Amino acid sequence: MAFPITRLRRLRDTAVLREMVAETTLEAKDLVQPLFVREGRGERRAISSMPGQFQWSVDTLVERAGEVAAAGVPAVILFGIPDRKDAGATSAVDPDGLIPRAVRALKKALPDLAVITDVCLCEYTDHGHCGVPVERGGRRVIDNDQTLPLLAAMALAHARAGADVVAPSDMMDGRVGAIRQALDAASLSHVPLMSYAAKFASSFYGPFREAAESPPQFGDRRGYQMDYRNGNEALREVENDLQEGADIVMVKPALAYLDVIWRVKQRFGVPVAAYQVSGEYAMIEAAARAGWIDRGAAIRETLTSIRRAGADIILTYYAAEFARLTS
Repeated sequence: MAFPITRLRRLRDTAVLREMVAETTLEAKDLVQPLFVREGRGERRAISSMPGQFQWSVDTLVERAGEVAAAGVPAVILFGIPDRKDAGATSAVDPDGLIPRAVRALKKALPDLAVITDVCLCEYTDHGHCGVPVERGGRRVIDNDQTLPLLAAMALAHARAGADVVAPSDMMDGRVGAIRQALDAASLSHVPLMSYAAKFASSFYGPFREAAESPPQFGDRRGYQMDYRNGNEALREVENDLQEGADIVMVKPALAYLDVIWRVKQRFGVPVAAYQVSGEYAMIEAAARAGWIDRGAAIRETLTSIRRAGADIILTYYAAEFARLTS
């Protein structure tokens, strides 16, 4: 019935009623804190394009992860920055490499904290790409099938070290199946796989490239990451990954792809993650520092919009801070 019988403002007039009828809730338990790990000891290197974020050595990582857990955030995801990079990403598959050592340290110090590991070669290659480059038709391209065994070996190294979840972010076709088969064959069938299923070639990754020290040294990643114009293709990517054994599927970035998050959740009804990426974080920080927006309000609003779109899990650099804001 229309106004004046229907007055939707009645339920907005007081804070108590607004809380009682709120349709979307977001809690610390829904969040994952991304953390960057580098070699060394006592390291806490600021990331200039991501104010408030740092690269940590394993010892300081454990301290930072303890703060994250104490805030009420149940999980972290790790990105490695090794000292040694080469064309074959050999440090990525080293069972005693940076991320396996970080995982073991975290699980020893914080056994109840869920540790997710990013599985991708870009941080470990000297060319900055997510796969194996080959010459084809007079140009360098990334060979999909040669990359799969490396990704499977990387995931195995992480899982054997104690990772609770492995998360391939490379966007190679068939990588979920290759990793799932490798894990199962190694008696690691209990390890869940969170796939970056719909990862778009986005302009919002810029600060991450600085944080992870992984800018491409030739070309770009549009040959394997998704075209931002395509929504139906995202559903096909998600469907393929689910058929290959993904337990959780991710949409990345989040804010520019809320429609994709919604479609994935409605279509498949599976656990959906979304990543509020570095560029989205940096925009909020820059606008807040200029005095153009209320920083805390923007953090709450953007994260709630991702949740409202259908994300069950949100990866965000604001995880620990949001937990403290809402505790």
